[in-house]
Amino acid sequence: MDITVSMVKELRDKTNAGMMDCKEALSASEGNLEKAVEYLRKKGLSAATKRSSRATKDGMVESYIHMAGKIGVMVEVNCETDFVAKTDNFRGMVKDIAMHIAATNPTYLKPEDVPENVMERERVIYRDQALAEGKPEKIVDRIIDGKINKFYEEVCLLNQKFVKDMDITIQTLVNNVIANTGENITVKRFARFQLGEDV
Repeated sequence: MDITVSMVKELRDKTNAGMMDCKEALSASEGNLEKAVEYLRKKGLSAATKRSSRATKDGMVESYIHMAGKIGVMVEVNCETDFVAKTDNFRGMVKDIAMHIAATNPTYLKPEDVPENVMERERVIYRDQALAEGKPEKIVDRIIDGKINKFYEEVCLLNQKFVKDMDITIQTLVNNVIANTGENITVKRFARFQLGEDV
């Protein structure tokens, strides 16, 4: 199939990927735009994995105030260079993450941050639920694993579905910007404050 300039432009506008990457993605997916987007996402994910060991000493702290001062968020996102930290792409992502935190109120940054006693409590609850529903013992562990993944999606920022695009997680949002900038990017920490909330 012939890949036209307008097809490449449409994919570029949608993904911000490079021209040659867009052409390659369209060729690999036989001109199907949605499959080409998926192809670029997967490619970005593998590129992000390769870059994940590189040090991130630059970046920015972003604040977001919501509901006329009733909710406030601060988030620190790091990248490798000051050059990337100043790009609209990076700054827009950090702003989006701050807004997302205000909307979803995650408890932890990533699954590794969830204390073991919390995980143990969740596992006991899920096991008791499965057995009470009469599920066979041999599949209970699989059910628990599925519920644990769901739990991570609810409480861990990087595992949550992005509020502006529920097809991707916050980690995928970060990975897409990694693929676009060519630098490692990490969400370092965040804090969310709500007026009248118990500390």
